Amino acid sequence: MDTFRSTSTLQRFTKLTFAVALACVVACGGAGASAEEIPLKLMPYPRSVERTQGYFVLGKEFHAAVSRSGDARLDGALNRMLVRLDRQCGGILRAQSLPVSGSSTISVEADNAGGAIQGLDEDESYQLHVTDGGIKISARTDVGAIRGLQTLLQLVTLQNGACALPLVTIDDAPRFRWRGFMLDVVRHFEPVSEIKRTLNGMEVAKLNVFHWHLSDDEGFRAESKKFPKLTGNASRGEFYTQEQMRDVVAYARERGIRVVPEFDMPGHSTSTVFAYPEYGSGEEITFVPNVWAAPHAELDPSNEKTYRYIDDFVGEMSEIFPDAYFHIGGDETTGEAWLKNPRIAAFMKQKGFATQNDLQAYFNQRLLPILTKHHKRMIGWDEILSPALPKSIAVQSWRGAESLSAGAKQGYEGILSAPYYLDAQKTSEEMYLADPIPADTMMTADEQKLILGGEVCMWSEQIHEETIDSRVWPRTMAMAERFWSPQSRRDVPDMYRRLRIASLELEDVGLLHIIGPKTLRRNLIDSTETEAIDAFAAAIEPVSFSDRSDTQHTDALTSLDRLVDAVVADPPLRQQMRREVNAMLLGHSEGDAQAFSAGVAAYQLRTRFQLWVEISPGLQALAKQSPRLSDSFTRAEQLGELGQAGLEALAYLDRGVKAGAEWQQAKLATITDAEKPSALVRFAFLPSLRQLVEAAGGGQSK
Repeated sequence: MDTFRSTSTLQRFTKLTFAVALACVVACGGAGASAEEIPLKLMPYPRSVERTQGYFVLGKEFHAAVSRSGDARLDGALNRMLVRLDRQCGGILRAQSLPVSGSSTISVEADNAGGAIQGLDEDESYQLHVTDGGIKISARTDVGAIRGLQTLLQLVTLQNGACALPLVTIDDAPRFRWRGFMLDVVRHFEPVSEIKRTLNGMEVAKLNVFHWHLSDDEGFRAESKKFPKLTGNASRGEFYTQEQMRDVVAYARERGIRVVPEFDMPGHSTSTVFAYPEYGSGEEITFVPNVWAAPHAELDPSNEKTYRYIDDFVGEMSEIFPDAYFHIGGDETTGEAWLKNPRIAAFMKQKGFATQNDLQAYFNQRLLPILTKHHKRMIGWDEILSPALPKSIAVQSWRGAESLSAGAKQGYEGILSAPYYLDAQKTSEEMYLADPIPADTMMTADEQKLILGGEVCMWSEQIHEETIDSRVWPRTMAMAERFWSPQSRRDVPDMYRRLRIASLELEDVGLLHIIGPKTLRRNLIDSTETEAIDAFAAAIEPVSFSDRSDTQHTDALTSLDRLVDAVVADPPLRQQMRREVNAMLLGHSEGDAQAFSAGVAAYQLRTRFQLWVEISPGLQALAKQSPRLSDSFTRAEQLGELGQAGLEALAYLDRGVKAGAEWQQAKLATITDAEKPSALVRFAFLPSLRQLVEAAGGGQSK
């Protein structure tokens, strides 16, 4: 469309993009900054970094080798590192293949391979030394060395036409033993290729637990040869074969990642009961739902057949998933069917159970020896916490830090997930500052030892294969740092600086979080001329899970291909505009590495606002034409109005003239109107624009 092809707009947009890119080059360690000025880009940040002046340059006589190890997976990790290093520097693989003339440039040592089955207490510590003579990674186990290799890659920078690493001594170990990522593959199934991409990202982030949510009301995703109806009848043909699951476990182990499967019981078991009604509580289940919430079915805790089924199933899955932990779900069990079933009600009366919670505690008591028999430890969501169970179980808290603390006070181990639900579409800052053990905790030292760590959660009602990467990454890197790095590391601007760099690292290991939304936007407008819609997308983000579900009731067949699916949570523009407005109004911007003058900030703001004004009509026209963009008309119109408000505010500030109260109230009303729900997306920059308008009016409005 000609509306999108304004030459002046694109020229200004190109200049703005170049200015931002130049700032990034300086912050990321490229040309334009002296060696000593370049800040490190490590993420998660190590617990101890000592830096001295100078750099070690990777020359033509390059060779890397494992000098001591007990496991071939470290060789594989070294090879993966070399491939990525070659992509950064060039010529690495060719040099690596030449005969060794001297000592290795990079030497990797591990005292031992670590556990044959990686456990909770696996030693992940490492030391990394970069000196004038070379690079050395030392670790107690292969897993620690794998973590060190990721840090080594993040040290690489470009200096005078060569790859170089700053001279540093790093002594590093994680703060928490459990640093997890949970993926729900039930509501929307994810292929093995996506699972492996996720594991690649987890290796970069130094996460060590992949929590695989494999069954729920809406489907059963794990093949059982003993109970073939679970996938034959209750998966819609979308499931993982046993061979595929073993492959994922092996792929994860190569990257120092444990795989903990979750099979929901006794609640969230509609798919199980549909496949095998004899284990249900009398519900009449005639179909497996493809939408969350209905119908519900629960396993029958009063039926001995239920426990024989669980025994056989857990035994079968234990041969596939060797990890010591087995997640039973256990959440949101209403007990409605139990109370309606006369036989189960009579059983409860006989046992003296007054509530469904009592019956669920009994179920878990019966389940525990089955897990123990198969050498598994029980872990489940908050609802499994009960004095009826021994202190050997672990509790995953989706209810919050108070619930986690309550469990610790009773002597139970736990992990925190409540603040780290990605589908809530929180900012990286919000999640980064949420800590499994906050600085003001009331827990005793002994109680704090029971907090194993935290776990990021991605539920799949509103994602699918094409959109998942952009919902998970790079935000998960921020939580990964929270779980790994010292509690005191809370510099939000610096976190964002490093997060944007880490985003490119994630793309380098195959993640599609950057290209995926761009591809969908091209598809939305059926054109490669995406400058306008890209600028639009950069200014907005998805609404939260609950806000979206109030309007769009997604199910397994919902097409997730609208504007909301083509934008990312917490877009960089939020922080960019905050820095620019602060720099212009206060004379500084957040983060020394990204500091710029008030004049540069004003130029960037003006260029962006003008762009919004000029592309708004074309976006509105496109929204009228395209059924998949039809709901975005209001947002497209508002983009132009907000851009105009910004331009007028800048004009008042440039002239040093205070805007009238009538103007200010009108523009603030425009901003308030833009805060209202529309098209399942929200503008990410409104607080900064409000600040600018208030400043133009001479101060904060009442």
